[in-house]
Amino acid sequence: MSCWTCAAHRFGKGTDRLLYRFCLLLFRTVWPFIFRWRYLGVEHVPASGPGLICANHRTWADPVALGLACPRQVYFMAKSELFRFPPLNWLLPMVGAFPVRRGEPDRAALRHGFQLLADGKLLGMFPEGSRSRDGRLGRAEPGAALLAVKSGAVLVPAAIIGDYRLGSALTVKFGRPFHLAPPPEGRPGSAWLADQSMQVMDHIRRLMEDGEAAG
Repeated sequence: MSCWTCAAHRFGKGTDRLLYRFCLLLFRTVWPFIFRWRYLGVEHVPASGPGLICANHRTWADPVALGLACPRQVYFMAKSELFRFPPLNWLLPMVGAFPVRRGEPDRAALRHGFQLLADGKLLGMFPEGSRSRDGRLGRAEPGAALLAVKSGAVLVPAAIIGDYRLGSALTVKFGRPFHLAPPPEGRPGSAWLADQSMQVMDHIRRLMEDGEAAG
């Protein structure tokens, strides 16, 4: 049994929720003193039921920004390397993160993502799979499109705009939710997944451009 599963069993869901709320309160108190912080389009995040929040990814702090902006708890995939180090291997599962192996299909992570969506949770994903060094959107991996079409969950695009520098403007903007069209013949092939992944990135790109134009 992996470390993150052990932690979930050892401390229980009640403790998980308590720690998550504590972290949420702490960051929501501190962040307005660090950044010129705002979040827009929160009404587009579904109030209940399964959903996939898909955003651009530049720094380790992006999951924090999305989690603070969302009115519901967001569960995130995090690179498996982080779960090797204490206390992260204890803390990350407690706030809803679970490991994914990058650069290869990770069936265990996908199964866990499907289960979260089946339970009506919000799953946060960065379709590019890794951080962008220059801030530009890269090519999306197929995981988000695969999870969305097989679960039937709604997709909510999000853009993180600005810099994580002291006193700088930092905005999280959510776009209108949408569903992916069902794949031909009912099976999502690689070409179809690539096309749908591009559509997801186009939604994120438009949000980023609108937010940057608005200043």
